[in-house]
Amino acid sequence: MQGRDSYGIADGWWGTDGAWHQASESARSALREAMGGDEHPDGPPDAPPGSPSLWFLRPGEDRSIWSPGVLELEDGTSVPVHDALPADLPIGTHTLRSDGDHVTRVFHLPGPIRRVDRGWGLSVQLPTTRSRASWGHGELADLATLARWTARHGASVLAHNPLGSTIPMLPQQRSPYFASSRRALSPLYLRVEDIAGAERLGDRLNRAANAGRALLDRPTIDRDEVWRIKSEALRELWALVRDDPAGPPEDAGSTGTDTHPFELDHARFAALAERHGGGWSRFPPSARHPRSPALAEALVGLHDDVERWRWVQATCDGQLADAAEAGARVDVELMADLPVGFDPDGADAWIDQDLLALGCRIGAPPDDLGPLGQDWGLPPYVPWRLRAAGYQPWIDTLRRLLHHSGLLRIDHVMGLFRLYCIPPGHDALDGAYVYSHGAELLDLAVMEAARAGAVLVGEDLGTVEPEVRDAMAERGVYGYAVGWFADEDPTTWPPRTVAMLGTHDLPTAAGLWDGTDAADRRAAGLPDSPEEDARLRSRLARLAAIGGWDGPAPTFTSPTAPDPDGSTVELAALVGAAYRALADAGSDLVVASLEDAVGQTHRPNLPGTVDEHPNWSLALPVLIEDLDRTDPRNWLRYGLPPRTERRPQL
Repeated sequence: MQGRDSYGIADGWWGTDGAWHQASESARSALREAMGGDEHPDGPPDAPPGSPSLWFLRPGEDRSIWSPGVLELEDGTSVPVHDALPADLPIGTHTLRSDGDHVTRVFHLPGPIRRVDRGWGLSVQLPTTRSRASWGHGELADLATLARWTARHGASVLAHNPLGSTIPMLPQQRSPYFASSRRALSPLYLRVEDIAGAERLGDRLNRAANAGRALLDRPTIDRDEVWRIKSEALRELWALVRDDPAGPPEDAGSTGTDTHPFELDHARFAALAERHGGGWSRFPPSARHPRSPALAEALVGLHDDVERWRWVQATCDGQLADAAEAGARVDVELMADLPVGFDPDGADAWIDQDLLALGCRIGAPPDDLGPLGQDWGLPPYVPWRLRAAGYQPWIDTLRRLLHHSGLLRIDHVMGLFRLYCIPPGHDALDGAYVYSHGAELLDLAVMEAARAGAVLVGEDLGTVEPEVRDAMAERGVYGYAVGWFADEDPTTWPPRTVAMLGTHDLPTAAGLWDGTDAADRRAAGLPDSPEEDARLRSRLARLAAIGGWDGPAPTFTSPTAPDPDGSTVELAALVGAAYRALADAGSDLVVASLEDAVGQTHRPNLPGTVDEHPNWSLALPVLIEDLDRTDPRNWLRYGLPPRTERRPQL
């Protein structure tokens, strides 16, 4: 039977092979030390000095209080309280200061959050989805165009990859799931010409735009070159607008730490990273902590750079708001993506370092598909320290991502409850699971989603403990239903799920069928898996048959090379039929990938590779303006199939 110590570190785990895997004592001991066991050998303190008590208040629960005090509401107003909290307390985070100066953070939770209207969605990898106006990289203005295009095809949701900021250095990070910050936006997505005052750059803007658009001829995204062009243009534009009497075109905000602490911290990090050529591991000792008394000395001469980075972030936020508004005008909601972690050398790690188990990395234990385990390189929060901080970084991250989104995907939602952690000096074969306060983290996600009027989707693929799905169902959080993994008829899939054929880590339909995906894996040095390919092709054919496919399926000749004889016209019809089967799924929402829609043969990301494959960098083979062209690869020319109302009365 699995046991856990006082730090939530488990003795072992049940693997995908059905066997019990014992965690080594050395790994557990190292994790215990990283989680604070050296300072607190008897276990984490119940109430660290200075930390508030936490009260998760659910609908219908007793609101009585022990002693009178003052309740500071989230909107800044204060009300006296005597015997109980007010019945009309708004959903959100409030602070109760009782007599005797005891502080309690009150999280007033909603009931189950709203359901999404039954319909279609489309998913895009924005960096690789470009228009003729793009500077070699998908932009927020392109997201607005895609929202309008999505509406024309009868969809109501546009899902996009994480948009988090990168460390302002070369080379630029390729993976959107390894951002410097989950709370800030990458300027790689900016449409420079749309920034107020950009016309003042004159010929310099034209030269930069021409250089950026010349990158559209390349089959892969050159983030480094995009960064060079855009960062130089932004720096030159800042020099023109910073001294305007009315202020910069987008308000950079106050420099006070009381009202915008994250914005200021992130801007300081970016300015320091530029000066020192990398993340905070390269900062001088005086700048290694955002609250260092010596930080002011490290920032000497950087005031203008800090203000420039605040302006850049405000500009990014404004353009994302414009994209969300463009979608709202045509009844399309954006679906944002919250990664499981962030770069250990990036801004979020610098800001939250006191709450992290630095040196530890999040990953996955060994299994049949990955016998050496997985090391994602992401630092985990120390559960008790994050709780003692009132979960503020988690709440702040949720609020920022939900600000312009109607839906939020939580990557690896199981990680809210437990994470496979690899201690310093160990490899992925020698880690252990660390359990967290998953129900509380999910409660806060539901609370922030309810405040924003949004829907939550938990990516619950892989080994998911029953308590996770029970907690999701109780709170109205959506799960996944994926055609590549399901043997059941789609009509039986549960309503509160998002149905899809595959994910960004799985083969595209065209690449699976014509052998390109198998060839890509072989070229990257990954083992052949003809049995798995055959199983997935069988599922694709079965779905197509359910969807009314009555023609001859394209002939598949080899698991390691594209089929030279297959008809792309027939393949498009086959994929379209598979999506017609999904149209009748019991799931409330069905999401079609843009890669499948245009017949892309390469998957966006090939797990188990880094430089062996151009992950996150393969440009979509068609520009946004040409998505509706008559092309035999494009099954959307048949139109999204109608989805009849199948919602049961619950």
